[in-house]
Amino acid sequence: METTPTTQSQTRSFTTIFLIEMWERFGFYGMQALIVYYMVQRLGFPDERATLVWGAAAALIYVAPAIGGWVGDRVLGTRRTMLLGAVVLTLGYSLMVVPGQSNWFLFFALSVIVVGNGLFKANAGNLVRKIYEGDDSKIDSAFTIYYMAVNLGAMISQLLTPWLKDYVNEHYGNELGWHVAFAVCAIGLLLGLINYWLMRRTMDHIGSEPDEEPLHWGKLGAVLAGSVVFVFMSAFILEHQGVARAFVYLAGVVVIGIFAYLISTGQRNERAGLIAALVLTVQTVFYFIFYQQMSTSLALFALRNVDPAFVVFGVHLWDWSPAQFQAFNPIWIFILSPILAWAYTHAGKAGKDISIAAKFSLGFVLVAAGFFIYGASDHLANEQGKVSSWLMVWGYGAISLGELLVSGLGLAMIARYVPERMGGFMMGAYFVASGVSQYLGGVVATYASVPRNITDPLESLPIYTSLFNKLGIAALVCTAIAIAVLPLMNRLSKAHHGQD
Repeated sequence: METTPTTQSQTRSFTTIFLIEMWERFGFYGMQALIVYYMVQRLGFPDERATLVWGAAAALIYVAPAIGGWVGDRVLGTRRTMLLGAVVLTLGYSLMVVPGQSNWFLFFALSVIVVGNGLFKANAGNLVRKIYEGDDSKIDSAFTIYYMAVNLGAMISQLLTPWLKDYVNEHYGNELGWHVAFAVCAIGLLLGLINYWLMRRTMDHIGSEPDEEPLHWGKLGAVLAGSVVFVFMSAFILEHQGVARAFVYLAGVVVIGIFAYLISTGQRNERAGLIAALVLTVQTVFYFIFYQQMSTSLALFALRNVDPAFVVFGVHLWDWSPAQFQAFNPIWIFILSPILAWAYTHAGKAGKDISIAAKFSLGFVLVAAGFFIYGASDHLANEQGKVSSWLMVWGYGAISLGELLVSGLGLAMIARYVPERMGGFMMGAYFVASGVSQYLGGVVATYASVPRNITDPLESLPIYTSLFNKLGIAALVCTAIAIAVLPLMNRLSKAHHGQD
């Protein structure tokens, strides 16, 4: 089939966003792979505090795009706000390069990352939506490939930064390795910015209304001043767990209020789509509770109860650092994303594409399977309380396929059901909902906190498997709920498309 000029233009524009997103996620996931270990092993945090601090930071990281989406839509422009976010993120990772053991300085650096992510994340996703506006099958396919960009960057950095940290610590001192690894995250953002600058012409016709106007320096100054205030607010929230809890729960109430207001005041032909987006957003909230375990309870499980050796037919191939096991998530997604994207496009052309709601239901079944695999560790561990590395491979495989069917289509769901005039803001609201569940995921992970006086893997193993089996059961409950609302979702989807 001949490629049209419009298709070529879309492909070039999408490639530009794909690459800067890949490098941005390289920086973020390289940091995420190490941050809980850094707090536990370097700063001496108890398990519970480390998981709650990272849960609160993850919540803020996902809440901030609600504001960043509005700034992109109304103030600076989608393109400019995304680029400003990439610059701020580079600064945040650079701050983590500074050696030291100050808890407050860590919270300050994480808060700069929060602000940078807020300015970047919603606007990058909104630019993808604008490239493929009006073509549902292409939007699903594009966001699945876009999600592959996220995981390509994550895969590379989650393999690289733990190895680099271990290597430098072993050869040059126990503190330096952490900060060299964080420096690599900052370098990733610099590479992303350089690449965007070289390809910027492909984005000239994509953006929001403020992008088409000359830069207003007063507005830029106001955004920067607001960003500084938000940095110090975030650092205060991270330092005080009670404040963090209250903030996150308030954010959840605000998201529900936003949806209720837009549904009640929106035009009649918009309400079905908004209600459908609300139902799917609630399901996504449940999913991210499971997702947050990868960087908390599963990360610490890998540290204490997983044999780092990869053995095939009795032959020892290599050892992995505990933090590198998180890379199995992006590895699987990188493998599965193009297969699913092809399947969506092929099914759409044949008129046999299943609904996003049905994909969500299947996704929860796979998440349940993944946690039951981890829960089986009680029966599969050796005499020392350690399980094979291959258990992590297959557990991550099931959860990652579930992730593609739920989280991977979350942005596509907003793009499909939400009117264009509120696209950036609603993507931000979607991230706020995700942030609430990231914090809840951190709270759930505390149920597998191992007391400091327990160092025997045989004693820590049942603490972890108890949580993993309960999460498997919870995922099955989410599956039942998702199936129960399928008839409602089908009616809403038909009404939305019929009125369009």
